[in-house]
Amino acid sequence: MRKSGILLPIASLPSKYGIGAFSKNAYRFIDQLKAAGQSYWQILPLGPTGYGDSPYQSFSTFAGNPYFIDLEVLIEDGYLTREECEAHDFGQNDRYVDYEKIYLSKFKILRTAYERSNIESSPVFQQFIQDNAYWLEDYALYMSVKNHFSSKSWSQWDDDIRVRKPAAMGRFRAQFADEIRFYQFQQFMFIQQWSKLKGYANQHGIKIIGDIPIYVAFDSADAWAHPELFQFDETMHPIAVAGCPPDAFSPTGQLWGNPLYDWAYHKETSYAWWIQRIAYCFKLYDVVRVDHFRGFDEYYAIPNGAVTAENGCWQKGPGFDIFQELNKQLGQMEIIAEDLGFLTESVIELVNKTGYPGMKILEFAFDSREKSDYSPHNYDKNCVVYTGTHDNETIVGWYRNLNEEDKRLAIDYLDINDQGEKDIHWKFIRLALSSVANLAVIPMQDYLGLGNEARINKPSTVGDNWRWRLLEEEVTEELVAKIRKMTQIYNR
Repeated sequence: MRKSGILLPIASLPSKYGIGAFSKNAYRFIDQLKAAGQSYWQILPLGPTGYGDSPYQSFSTFAGNPYFIDLEVLIEDGYLTREECEAHDFGQNDRYVDYEKIYLSKFKILRTAYERSNIESSPVFQQFIQDNAYWLEDYALYMSVKNHFSSKSWSQWDDDIRVRKPAAMGRFRAQFADEIRFYQFQQFMFIQQWSKLKGYANQHGIKIIGDIPIYVAFDSADAWAHPELFQFDETMHPIAVAGCPPDAFSPTGQLWGNPLYDWAYHKETSYAWWIQRIAYCFKLYDVVRVDHFRGFDEYYAIPNGAVTAENGCWQKGPGFDIFQELNKQLGQMEIIAEDLGFLTESVIELVNKTGYPGMKILEFAFDSREKSDYSPHNYDKNCVVYTGTHDNETIVGWYRNLNEEDKRLAIDYLDINDQGEKDIHWKFIRLALSSVANLAVIPMQDYLGLGNEARINKPSTVGDNWRWRLLEEEVTEELVAKIRKMTQIYNR
């Protein structure tokens, strides 16, 4: 079946109080997706964000981002007043998120809601704590202790709690019992609101595509609570960390710093943690896009303490073995393999063996120096085509920045004349939708024809990423009708 969808992160929705949320605007966007004939809404990871505001470097692989909790619902529930919410400064720019102001305001207002909620008396809340104890207890304690140590990474905490000595764990649990309950309250509200929103989407024929980073952040409850999962030494410090080797775009490589998995341990446990993780993802999403899929075949290991990625080496990953176990335990799953970048024969073989669709990015198709697998005439049906992703320039920004030879190739390929350049984004959207790919996903910024001022993320930079937001009336009835018409033309 040929289908299409739109990529728009939750944070980019035009909700009140400074950042996108599970608000009436989210429900309205689902209505617009349906009216536009779409079948999918792709969002980014839903986890709590830390330094750099990246949803791919989260404090927990299970927890949800409390920034997305809709304060309007808490007002309706009687936990807050509108005046209290509006008294906080969440930022004044509707186009861009001010994360510092969100951080300084959201937790204060959520704390007020928690203190009025009498949440402990709720049987539904108690059941939620029980059902999610396998991750929620560690996460709530982790965040409480982290606050106690002025937001420092767990590697800088006092040794007794850093290595989770039982006496220290008991002492901190007692000392921060109320703070722990506050973090459990946040997660309860998050999942209540998200489940309702996802249910609404599914009822209206919209499936949610979520992202799962292959790695977890070092500064996370996962790394602190389960050091046995990772390549740590006896003092709980990483032996090696993740990244990418030097290439034409990055002469010293990319040093991500994420802890690497101890795949031998995972195999011994029949990948129990991974099964738990993926199973939880499919409670949140209908389809899961697995980021950096190549890491399951081979992963790049950089010695801990290195300042660049130049002296790393490739190590063998679990290969098909992990997916065999996942299929056995969880059944057939709807997974998209993020197989971008340089692919070895063994990676291609692994993707083919799983049967998961890979990704095709139109912005990668127009390199005049060589033939490209990203050119639509080379696709097979089992793939997902994008004009670009959250990590790319917008299609308009990309086209403006093309060198002369690559632009000439694009002009010839799409048969563009001078007049056509005025609506260049529609040329590439049409190219994606008309391709044989079973699924086409277009970022909202590309439907709007926006330039790089609307870019979501520029990899390897910190400061101006994850901030762009859709404006309230930007998705017009005319735009929805045009998207619907093009969707119908190409039988999606």
